[in-house]
Amino acid sequence: MQVTECIGRTPLVRLERIPQQHGVPADVQILGKAEWFNPGGSIKDRAALQIVKEAMEQGLLRPGMTLLDATSGNTGIAYAMIGAAWGFSVTLVVPESISEERRRILQAYGAQLLFSDPYEGTDGAIRLARELAAREPDRYFYADQYSNPANWRAHYNGTGVEIIEQTDGAVTHLVAGLGTTGTMMGTGRRLKEFNPAITLVGVQPDDAFHGLEGLKHLTTAIVPAIYDPSVIDRMEFVNTDEAFAMARQLAREEGLFVGPSAAAAVVAAFRVARELDHGVIVVILPDSGVKYLSTPLWQDGS
Repeated sequence: MQVTECIGRTPLVRLERIPQQHGVPADVQILGKAEWFNPGGSIKDRAALQIVKEAMEQGLLRPGMTLLDATSGNTGIAYAMIGAAWGFSVTLVVPESISEERRRILQAYGAQLLFSDPYEGTDGAIRLARELAAREPDRYFYADQYSNPANWRAHYNGTGVEIIEQTDGAVTHLVAGLGTTGTMMGTGRRLKEFNPAITLVGVQPDDAFHGLEGLKHLTTAIVPAIYDPSVIDRMEFVNTDEAFAMARQLAREEGLFVGPSAAAAVVAAFRVARELDHGVIVVILPDSGVKYLSTPLWQDGS
């Protein structure tokens, strides 16, 4: 089995101890889709694999070309892993502020890194990647994860199907953070086709200046071309402090060591759950906390 064949089919993990502390009724299940079980360590393996497969099938990524994209880290790690396995080079534009862990993982896979202004976040990385792609179109395949429909198709064909199967069709709510928005666009569409009564809850940071790496404050950011707000039924805004506190509690009281965007989604899921008498809420947990050990989330000793 090749490493890319290990992507997908991640487990659902039931939150056992802390939901009741947050006022979640006993008849409401909170299930986390544990995406760090993917070989690259995050949900982004799914989208990266679909993007690369379609590009090769369409002749957009040809022998000798380099895959280029902007990333905050996880998609880049997935590209770099697949590139190493399949034999193509990868150049990534990343904000200079990405965590040290992500930087080292990307370099370990052999990716070339170009750094954009840390104060511009992923938007600055996107602008620089677009400039490079326009300058040398024959050298680069610009994967453009924020605009590429292969991103959401990965979740339509994979994540959404898995959730239906793993819950025996009992899922009532999906909660997912919004970054590229591909997870929600693809998974949400698949779930709505299965059962239009399923509620789709998007999660954003509550401010343009936040510490929830991987998520976008869409009001102030470059909005991904694949984003369709009509897909989402409800939007929840989470601040950095409450997400960080939830990440610490999940680690210490559930044994779930997750990243800040996953913790933000759990915060939102608990809000939704408190309004229900019964239900099955699936929360997307995009990655583990391993890549954030050098960030303020864990540095203050809390």
